[in-house]
Amino acid sequence: MTFPASLMDGYERYLSKGFVRYKETHERLAVYGQKPDILVISCCDSRVTPEGIFHAGPGELFVVRNVANLVPPHEEAQGQHGTSAAIEFAVDSLKVKHIVVMGHGQCGGVKAFRENANSPMDTGEFIGRWIKLLEPAAIAMACMPIDKADDPQLAMEYAGVRQSLKNLMTFPFVERAVREDGLLFHGAWFDIGSGELRLMDPETQRFETAGSGSTEDAD
Repeated sequence: MTFPASLMDGYERYLSKGFVRYKETHERLAVYGQKPDILVISCCDSRVTPEGIFHAGPGELFVVRNVANLVPPHEEAQGQHGTSAAIEFAVDSLKVKHIVVMGHGQCGGVKAFRENANSPMDTGEFIGRWIKLLEPAAIAMACMPIDKADDPQLAMEYAGVRQSLKNLMTFPFVERAVREDGLLFHGAWFDIGSGELRLMDPETQRFETAGSGSTEDAD
């Protein structure tokens, strides 16, 4: 099997430019390990790259990516809980100070849910079961719409972020970290075409364009 040539070309460029630029950082990370302050839960869409969006270097972000940037609710049933395991590691082992759930425009996972809302399980062997996690968000959006002026796709993308933030608090170790260590949650949404970043206001839960006054010291 031939390894993709595009990846080898990229690796050569990275080794001669990117790695050299952060050589001391890589050496320090190799010796002392990682200690990021921020966990970003993002979509696995190839057009959305948290490290690029936030101009983050090696070791600065702990990133979890999955279809539609979803956080499942805590459950004790046996199974392979990849996203939950990553959250547990970030909170209990890395002691992150912030968790950011970042949605994005034209999300394929959200679109698949909207197009198959009555029978999401018909969407693939695994995808249907996963995007069914959006059902509580859809119900909440229908009962108490926050984004009345937004188009249905965008409103569902927002609602998915809100639901994931709610689901975070179903994990006992997350709830404990919030209560005892001051762990903070943040909702965000990224527009692929324009590069616009919107942040969720914790009080109103509405998304507003990021700008002056919308950030705080990560410490």
